[in-house]
Order: sequence, then structure tokens, then C-alpha cells
Amino acid sequence: MGEKSNAKEQIVNTAARLFFSQGYHATGLSQIIKESDTPKGSLYHYFPEGKEELALVCIEKANLHVMDKFRETFSQNETTGDAIYDFVYHMAIETEQSGYTGFIPFSFWASVEASCISDRLRHACQEVFAGWQQIIAGQLLQEGADEEAADNAAILTLSMMEGALIISLTNQNNKPLLTAAQYLSNVMKTVQRRG
Repeated sequence: MGEKSNAKEQIVNTAARLFFSQGYHATGLSQIIKESDTPKGSLYHYFPEGKEELALVCIEKANLHVMDKFRETFSQNETTGDAIYDFVYHMAIETEQSGYTGFIPFSFWASVEASCISDRLRHACQEVFAGWQQIIAGQLLQEGADEEAADNAAILTLSMMEGALIISLTNQNNKPLLTAAQYLSNVMKTVQRRG
């Protein structure tokens, strides 16, 4: 039982790494099987619908990871502004440490690839962004911001975060992320004061 579950985990981890580093279209099932070092039958056993089903699991896995990071960061900081600064700052450091390789920003993967592939993948990506927006807006609401301002600040945060990540990866420089961290922190503080 543990071996079977381990094979499924290896497939998902390998697929997630490949989807988010080289893209959905560039990743074939045979590459996933080879790099996960699992039998071909395992992939079809766990994911009978194939690549799309596997991509959905990878999207959910990425979402859970980011949501956990958001929760952890919010719990370690006194204000949403401080938390967002911390979150984006650490993203900048991790991006630099990775050598600006090894992953594609979720927004790029979601909008450029997943949205064009199928409605199921597009809806899954929409839910991810909605969840991220909700957790940020929820923090601002707890600090007294009004609902519209909290929602708008959350949308701005995600847009700036993902855009800065794309520019940082393209330029191989974390300055766009560090700049976004500072500006987003200031935006959050403005929203909190208005509440």
C-alpha cells in the first residue's frame, strides 16, 4: 500500500515540477513516467483521464502549498502590509536562489496554457486565484478595511506579485519583486488606514 501511494506521489511531484518548469504542452506523459521512475501502468491507474487529470491534481497541490504559505506568513506578522512584504520578499529570495530557473509563475502557466487547454483547467485556475484573493482580502477585513477596498487591494496584490515574478525571471534579477514587496506593503497600510 505504501509503495503504491509512493508511486502516485512520485508521479504528481514529477508532473508538477515539469508542468511548472517547462509548461503543460512541452511535458509528455512518457517524460513524466521516465523522470518519476514509475511503471507506465501506474500513471494510467492513478490518472485514468490522463494528462488533464494529472494537471488538475498539480494545480491543487500548488494551491495548497501557496495557501499554507499565506496562512503561515499572516500568522507570523502583525499586519497584512507586513505579511505581504514578507511573502513577496521571500519569493524574491527564493527566485534568486533558484538561479531564476526551475518554475513558471502560476499566472503565466494558468493564463497562457491552462485556460486554452480546457474549461476544467481554466475553472481550476480561476478557483486558485479566487482563493488567494479571498485570503488576502479576509486579512484586510479583519483589520477594519471595507469590503471593496479589501477586494481591490487583493486583486492588485496578486497582479503585481505575479507580474513582478515574470519580470524578475525574464531579467534574472529580483529587483522587480523587491520593489513590488515595498509598494504592496504601502498599499496595504493605506487600505488599513481607510477602514
